[in-house]
Amino acid sequence: QFKLIVENPDKLLASGLQVKAVVEYTPKCAEDLKDKLTLVVDDDVVHIPVLGLIPYCDLEIETEVDFGEMIANSKLVTKHVSVSNRGTISGVFRISYDGVVLLNIKPVRGVVKPKCERKIRVDVCTDVPGVIKEMMKVELENRGSTEVWVKGVVVEQVLKVLGVNCGKALKCVNFGPLYFGTSKTEQIYLYNESPECLDWVAVLEDNAIGGEVGTDLRGSTDAVLHDLSLKTEDVDVSTLILCAPNQGTLEPYEKSLITVCFSPEKFGRDFEVNDASPVQDYVMFLRFETAGKRGGCLQNLSGGATATTSSHSRYVDLALKGSGFPVILTFKPGTVINFEDCYLGEQAQVACTMKNESEFLPVTFRFRKTAHFSISPARGQLKKKSEKEVMISFSPHQIGKFEMKQIIDIIGMGVDKNNVGVLKTKPFHQIYLTLHGVCKSKRTSIVFTINPGLTPLISNETGQFVVRSTGHLSETAPVAILKSTQTQIHTHRKNRNCEDDALIAFPNDRAASLRPSEWNKKYRTIFTKTVRYNYVDPEFAYTDSERLLREENKKHYLRFISHLRRRRLEREVSRRFYIYNNSVSLGIKPAEGLKSPNISIKDFPKEKPQPKMLPLDDNCMLTSRKLSAIVSKSTNKGVWSWLSPMPSSAQEKEDCSLTLTHKQLHQIFIGPSTIDFGDVCVYSTTTKELHIINNLSVHIWIEIEIEVAELQETSPLSQVVPPLTKTHIPVVFETIRAGMFKSSFSYKINNKHIGHVLVVAHAKPIELQLSRRELIVSPISGCLAGTEFRRTVRVCNPRNHPAGFTWKPLTEATKSAFTITPTRGFVEAYSDVECEVVWNPAYSAPDTGEFTLSVRKGNPINLKCLAKVTI
Repeated sequence: QFKLIVENPDKLLASGLQVKAVVEYTPKCAEDLKDKLTLVVDDDVVHIPVLGLIPYCDLEIETEVDFGEMIANSKLVTKHVSVSNRGTISGVFRISYDGVVLLNIKPVRGVVKPKCERKIRVDVCTDVPGVIKEMMKVELENRGSTEVWVKGVVVEQVLKVLGVNCGKALKCVNFGPLYFGTSKTEQIYLYNESPECLDWVAVLEDNAIGGEVGTDLRGSTDAVLHDLSLKTEDVDVSTLILCAPNQGTLEPYEKSLITVCFSPEKFGRDFEVNDASPVQDYVMFLRFETAGKRGGCLQNLSGGATATTSSHSRYVDLALKGSGFPVILTFKPGTVINFEDCYLGEQAQVACTMKNESEFLPVTFRFRKTAHFSISPARGQLKKKSEKEVMISFSPHQIGKFEMKQIIDIIGMGVDKNNVGVLKTKPFHQIYLTLHGVCKSKRTSIVFTINPGLTPLISNETGQFVVRSTGHLSETAPVAILKSTQTQIHTHRKNRNCEDDALIAFPNDRAASLRPSEWNKKYRTIFTKTVRYNYVDPEFAYTDSERLLREENKKHYLRFISHLRRRRLEREVSRRFYIYNNSVSLGIKPAEGLKSPNISIKDFPKEKPQPKMLPLDDNCMLTSRKLSAIVSKSTNKGVWSWLSPMPSSAQEKEDCSLTLTHKQLHQIFIGPSTIDFGDVCVYSTTTKELHIINNLSVHIWIEIEIEVAELQETSPLSQVVPPLTKTHIPVVFETIRAGMFKSSFSYKINNKHIGHVLVVAHAKPIELQLSRRELIVSPISGCLAGTEFRRTVRVCNPRNHPAGFTWKPLTEATKSAFTITPTRGFVEAYSDVECEVVWNPAYSAPDTGEFTLSVRKGNPINLKCLAKVTI
């Protein structure tokens, strides 16, 4: 089978030359051949082996597929295994698997080209925790059977609350007793005990069983039940418990420090009630949940979801308990303190005893500063069931009757609004004392004396007389000097008839006579009425132009101030006009002859307040009652269908480009998270609804990505959901292969946040069932000979797809006496059809017969018929 084609040289072969030989191989059978080629070079003999190998394929596959640790979140996890071909021709592989765990293997058979490899996709559904160790057989061409092990561990995603000091699991946090208005913080660790990243949200369970808000648990049963009947139900408990942070992301096996703050608040009643006990106890539950996993609450909306298809919501509960107490301070001699009358400059004191009536907590107090009164000590602390004496002094600074309100601040730890979770010292409560005091005046004699010195620049009307404080001198003041301005005894003869508006200058102002007090005023002496001489220094005095300029400057500012006042009055008039210029208000001022009607509390209907929607940037915590309220508000609206597939308006584009927080994602309900179609028939079309509820105040954009062929008819795959709107997407399932189906599809919110939904179905072949496999046909009593024997058999269809059938006799060689009508037809889904079996008696007619019910695309069923003849 080998052929050598060569021309041997007759002459010697010179250096640099060559001889070519061609070896041809022509195989005649599928076997490997071996030969040799002999080359003689002078005296040397060289044997060259010649091999003839048939072409073959060399397939190899990895023997293990390791998924590692996975989270039981009903998600489809994919791994790839490679089948490589190192041979020279293509090879065929086949995969068979009959394990317990459902594995989606694609493809199960195929061809691998030479010098290539092919990827085989293996999918595992992580819906049930457990250990995966399954074996699939792979038939490789020219290699035989090979075992490939699929391994993995599916674990629950566990959230744990750990104590900061002990590091152990924490079930309850006891804040102990606190005053109303104060706060106390406790730190905990939130631990992600799973191999995957986790987004979490804190939700306050305000409607949980066993929760108490503002109940005195120390009282009797009757008192507690009576208190519960009077307690206000619509209480926002998110103001009592703060959690910082209240949302976040935990890496695998990561701990996050969380601060929980308790701020007790005294809740009022719907009407006044005499509280026998001022104590209020609180028991609440804080739940840490996986963000966005809220599809479980929509299982009842799917119409067919069972308990086994509920969502795997990961959460951990933490109980919080504490007590709230009011500040109880008593004063002796009381809250109204009267002081004795005293004179200006004197002081009156009253001793007051403060007592802390609380049995659990101390009190830190601080007296505010009050005019005319002082307290010593002004601040301090009272231990529980202790008292302290303070001295209140009345030191008036003016004459009169005083009634002052003394404010006592009670100091405690409160939450910083700018930094939630951090406490700072601040007053949280105030107590008032009323202080009464009277300051009297003493009668004193005022003595006027002559100031012999210079007249001050700012003085009284005459600039002459000064009042001494007490006036111990017995002589009287020379008030008669004032009469000199009104007499003309010493007036000079030429000045007696002067009628100008000159002022009178006193004798003691001669030291200042070089400068005029005012340039435009004249001065005369007190007695002779002679015009006084005033010297004006030209270097320092204002010129006439400068004085005019100063006057214009003053007028400019006066005009500017007048303009501002006029504009302010115009705005006020315009504002009042717009206030009263409407159809409701007539501008009638109150208390002008109109009497208010007598309104009773019975006239007001008791309405429950509407739940407030959480804005996007709200820092308050989510509560279970708020979540249920917004869900009911959205689900009560009409269902929107066939919405816009993409954002079109400017508002929609702006809303759908937002990156939502974990709390906002927790308010979007997409579910159920597991859609179970149950038993479905191949070649049938089954539809389930995927509900979408947008509880936010903005638009969201939902996009669905489906890769499996069984769900390709699902539509629409994109919708823009308006705020506070409920809608649904019909999920269509079709298959042509019988068996268990598990797969998942993913969706995106605003093209950023990814989620997934698990689809489960059990596809079964088309099947028809007979009401009986053996039918005995007997005549009705009293019938004549030759009468036909009749009996019916029911053909039932237990599947959700119509099935066609045909009756055929099992043996067609001999003619049967039995007939069935109808011989062919259709049975609708979940219905049945009655078929009549007739036996025609004759001398040679057989009394037995068999028929085959041929089902289109289904398995056939045999029916045996017997005729019972009575002689």
